[in-house]
Amino acid sequence: MDKFNRMNPNKPMFLPFGMKLFISYLILIIVPIFIFGYMANAILVDLYGKQMNTNLTGTLTQIRDNINYKLEDTQRLSDILYFDESMPLEIMRYEEGWVSYQTTTKLLIPKFRQTVDSTNRKVWMSVYLKNETLPEIYNNDDSTSDALAKGKHWGLFHLRRIVDKSWYKAFPEENYGKTMVWQQVEDDSRFGRISLLRRLVDTRNPTKLETIGFMRISVYLSEIFQSVDIDKVGSGSMLLIMDENNRILYGSGDHVPDIQSDYKLMDVSRYTVLSGQLPKLNWKLTALIPNTIIQHETRKVNILTLVICLASFVVIVLVALGVSRFFSKRVSKVVSVLNLFQQGDFHKRVHYKGNDEFTMIAASLNKLGEHTEHLIEEVYMTNLKKKEAELETLQAQINPHFLYNTLSSISRLAKFGQVDKQHQMVMNLAKFYRLSLNEGHTIIAIHKELEQTQAYIDIQKVKYGDRMDVEFNIDPSIVNFVTVKLILQPFLENALQHAWCGDRIYIRVCGRLEEAGDSILFEIMDDGNGMSQDMLKQVISAMNNPGTTKGSGRGRGYGIRNVNERIKLYFGKEYGVQLHSRPGIGTTVSIRIPLQRAKQQASAEMNVKWNG
Repeated sequence: MDKFNRMNPNKPMFLPFGMKLFISYLILIIVPIFIFGYMANAILVDLYGKQMNTNLTGTLTQIRDNINYKLEDTQRLSDILYFDESMPLEIMRYEEGWVSYQTTTKLLIPKFRQTVDSTNRKVWMSVYLKNETLPEIYNNDDSTSDALAKGKHWGLFHLRRIVDKSWYKAFPEENYGKTMVWQQVEDDSRFGRISLLRRLVDTRNPTKLETIGFMRISVYLSEIFQSVDIDKVGSGSMLLIMDENNRILYGSGDHVPDIQSDYKLMDVSRYTVLSGQLPKLNWKLTALIPNTIIQHETRKVNILTLVICLASFVVIVLVALGVSRFFSKRVSKVVSVLNLFQQGDFHKRVHYKGNDEFTMIAASLNKLGEHTEHLIEEVYMTNLKKKEAELETLQAQINPHFLYNTLSSISRLAKFGQVDKQHQMVMNLAKFYRLSLNEGHTIIAIHKELEQTQAYIDIQKVKYGDRMDVEFNIDPSIVNFVTVKLILQPFLENALQHAWCGDRIYIRVCGRLEEAGDSILFEIMDDGNGMSQDMLKQVISAMNNPGTTKGSGRGRGYGIRNVNERIKLYFGKEYGVQLHSRPGIGTTVSIRIPLQRAKQQASAEMNVKWNG
């Protein structure tokens, strides 16, 4: 090849195909991979940040919902007393002695016990009543001890004990059923508690609600905030509960500051902060996630992306080297074309640009394929003419069969002197054969096939009169497509000869496009006596295997076989005739042909499919 280039200095420099492939591989594959890796890394980092934020937001929402549930559970305890309509009547009875004793023992004590026992959490309920005729009931606990530590219990006091308290004076005006406050009062802050504060009112006069008492239900913050668990967020993080003054009331995590410390004094620059409001408490739930966690995960994504890109680079270089060496000889291209030639497909051509050894090989292969294709075409035309001769033989067989039956009917009419019917049948027979000849064409338009079929029906109407009823249901959209002629009449003739059940018969002829839209389906249905399964098998065998049928099915199978063979010769083995029949119900013949327009009629007969 070097000698060839020296002898032809005007030819472009020879560049091996393997080198071309290797260079293009590097440019078109490796560069895009690194660009894709950079973009994928940026997208993954961004997605990770968004996913982490979504997960944390979901976790905070779950924690907040859990806190709200426990607050509502405590509120439910207060509702038991608040909405008890019998309590105001008894509490407002200012009678000492026996009445006061009865009210306390029979109503208040059972009601208070029932209230605190309706929860499985530690609660301390203090009820302050305006009616001082009722006795106070409480434990003489040391003021320095935590009363709630004993578990569930309650106390009954007079309202005068708290009327001077600042938190009581600041309590908002009553809005029935809604006014309640969560607040740390008295020694709640010291013992890690919070109290639900709520009035008891007399509802007998709705326009003027009178205060008859006050409730304070104390619970531990640790129980309310039990779901505030750092394990739900991650190691090194913090979960904080802060009041409206940004004082830390509760926290979970390894580095949580002291309770009551100021959140503003914390150094949060090293954290990603997410906050959510706790509506019933007017407090905030705040999550602090160390930036090192995000950076660590981001670094993992960066390393993974880099490893994938490097691995892809190494693999692609190795593959490029191997492929370039392999394709430097271009053997696979030649082999693939030769394989197609071996399978009988000689349309494939090989075209190369450039100046290398395969340009000459491609030219030789193209000439070989063209020459071989020409030889095959000559053989094909020889076999095509043979098939056309077979088809013409089949076409010629069906007309004498019908003509014999019709002439027999005309003879019977003449014998009985029915001249008018005889004349009408002769005219219809002439019309039938005029349409059948069709200037020698075997492929005709469907509307002509229907005219020819109608001519046959008119002939049979003269013979059978009102005893036969034939209905046509043809989709107008198919009438301009083409078909092999005489595919409907043999089945009508077959039905009129063999399908009578009694002295009447009904036949329906349908034609439509199939759902796929690439073929036409004709159906000929009768309500005759039908065929047994054995008879049906014999007829189908006669249709599909000429010469092998035995018994009574042979006579019926002739016309069916003739139509089936003609359709398959013209259109291919995927088209043809199918039969369905049941004794006493009738027979349905399905004829399937391809969708072919009438304008193709002139060339259709020259394109009979060669299946040899």
